Amino acid sequence: MITCTSKIRVRYADTDQMRIVHHARFFEYFEFARSDLLRSIGMSYNDVEKKNVYLPVIEAHARYISPAYYDELIEVETTIRDQPLVKMKIEYEARRGDLVLATGYTIHGFIDGTSGRPVRSPEFFNELMKPFYNI
Repeated sequence: MITCTSKIRVRYADTDQMRIVHHARFFEYFEFARSDLLRSIGMSYNDVEKKNVYLPVIEAHARYISPAYYDELIEVETTIRDQPLVKMKIEYEARRGDLVLATGYTIHGFIDGTSGRPVRSPEFFNELMKPFYNI
């Protein structure tokens, strides 16, 4: 299992008319945290794409539990529980201290950049995963 925690300061532009974080912003927070998770294991999204592999979101889900407000510092814990094969599920938990604000997940496919066709998790990605999944 791979886990990474990212800190995000809520910007004024993230809030809606009710002065709380707009629900769609949580998907942006999840994306920010997902990028941090990849960097924490030694590869950025940009590095993956330079190897002609893309990781499109093919499913996304969020559950909203408690509001977040302007200028709060929130943490998003990002987790990959299972070894990626053809798809990769990434889970998220956004918190303010011990209070859970939102949970969610995204599912990503591995796509060959030339053909646009789905592929299995590439070898360079599997190598990064070895320490976490005993591949």
